[in-house]
Amino acid sequence: MKKILPIFSYVFHPLFISIYASMFYLFFKGDIFVNEEKIFILFQILIITVFVPMLFFLLLRSTGNVDSIMINETSQRKIPLVLHCFLIILLVKRSVVIMRYPELHFFFLGALFSTIIALILSFCKIKASLHMIAISGLTVFAIGLYRHLQVPNMMYWVAFFILMNGFVASSRLEMNAHTNKELVIGLLIGIIPQLMFAFFWL
Repeated sequence: MKKILPIFSYVFHPLFISIYASMFYLFFKGDIFVNEEKIFILFQILIITVFVPMLFFLLLRSTGNVDSIMINETSQRKIPLVLHCFLIILLVKRSVVIMRYPELHFFFLGALFSTIIALILSFCKIKASLHMIAISGLTVFAIGLYRHLQVPNMMYWVAFFILMNGFVASSRLEMNAHTNKELVIGLLIGIIPQLMFAFFWL
């Protein structure tokens, strides 16, 4: 089990959560969108939230500003978090617009607020689990969509995401990346903004 747990930290790395949420949203609300539109919006989200940050990480690593894709040191988080804020703003202004993708738009706004809070805490030298922020935010979004769309099959995905919160938390503890307090802080930072913005579309 000790060898398996770290896998969850990579599979549910914060970089991938945006694309998971988008795929989940487009799949269960798929009748509204044609396949070409789904592919187009997913491609944009993939570039902005995965490829660009990964290229930026390689640049930061080459200059010695970060030493791991997990960015365990609080002092190394500031630049990546600032970049993430700007990328989300670009996404919600240009691609995931409120008129076309309201639920997903507010998910990204919630993610933006969570990122800003994590950034502020990093300046205060308080470390929050970015993994827990990401997976808990995705879980709240899935629960909101389940209530909003009333699709029976979504219930299994909601249960799956709730279970993944536990596995991701255990993974971070197993890797000695966080304390229990840091995991709880991350959990709250992920949940609260998503709950606040859920009121705009539920």
